[in-house]
Amino acid sequence: MPGAARTNRRIATVLFGAAFLLSACTGGSSATPVSIPPDATASAIPPAAGTPKPATPSQTPVAAATFPLTLTDDEGTAVVLKAAPQKIVSLTPATTEILYAIGAGDRTVGKVEDFTPYPPEADKLPIVAKFGSVDVEQIVSLGADLVIAGGNGFNPPEAITQLRTAGIPVVVTYATDVEGVLKDIELVGDAVGEGPAARDLTASMQAGLDRVAAATKGLPAPKTFYELDATKEIYGPAKDSFIAQMIGLAGGTPITTEDPAVFAIPLEKLVAADPEIIVLGDAVGGTTPAIVAGRAGWDTMTAVKDGAIRPADDTVISRPGPRLVQGLQALAVAIHPELAAMFPQPTPTASPAASGSAAP
Repeated sequence: MPGAARTNRRIATVLFGAAFLLSACTGGSSATPVSIPPDATASAIPPAAGTPKPATPSQTPVAAATFPLTLTDDEGTAVVLKAAPQKIVSLTPATTEILYAIGAGDRTVGKVEDFTPYPPEADKLPIVAKFGSVDVEQIVSLGADLVIAGGNGFNPPEAITQLRTAGIPVVVTYATDVEGVLKDIELVGDAVGEGPAARDLTASMQAGLDRVAAATKGLPAPKTFYELDATKEIYGPAKDSFIAQMIGLAGGTPITTEDPAVFAIPLEKLVAADPEIIVLGDAVGGTTPAIVAGRAGWDTMTAVKDGAIRPADDTVISRPGPRLVQGLQALAVAIHPELAAMFPQPTPTASPAASGSAAP
């Protein structure tokens, strides 16, 4: 089932290794939580409804880290770095973007496969991991002295254990909310000796987040459904998920599955929730407003009757990295088109995917 496989990869990427595994064989409507150690950030996801409080980066002094250095990653593991890393491997798309954004791209020697690669300079890097698998031998052969991995099942825990057994430090990141994204950028910055650049980046991002929050303050908060995929079942934000928080920050009231571990929502429940706005995160896979409007049983929803079905760039909205502000702006414009002059959006490019298929 290639469509289901693409859905697996894309939704897991959306949540940076979310605590669920969609079954490509059975198409089950529920998800299986993955047990992980407690989140060391102790971050709390603010209520998705209403007006969430803008995130704030950590107040760690802006100073370059000195080595040897011991850091605590998002799984609570103490990671010892004897010297500033010179050969870094990135096992998440967001980490790849972070490394290049803070000036460590020239020291990055391997990356995870990315179906929407960014930045272009990273295209030359060898691919050492794919969704659900990591080539440990290749990483060792590259002489990696730091690996940055994705937690909560994004990268297989057994691969992380193998890398650590081989003597390679592994920092695991897993941002559950916007505040966590900023903290993880700073964590990555400290790990690679680019702490000041990372904090300059998070300060700039915070200013951007604040600008969006100011623009949406006082506006109506329409009920908004963010469609991750609807090839077979309908997938949208789980309760208290990263995407649900993004919708709240962008000036909408998110419609969720009402279960933190489930991303499938029955049609009857979505109809009852009656979204006023439908944002197509799966537009990259070819889903269009016309396709949605033509679905059986969807015509009673306010968003469909009003033609308020809006494609969006899911990559920048859902990827927990440097372009998060751009993603929040895109989501704000999708929910409140009157903000388009304040937050101009790039012209979307045509997707090579078949119409209605799931994005990778």
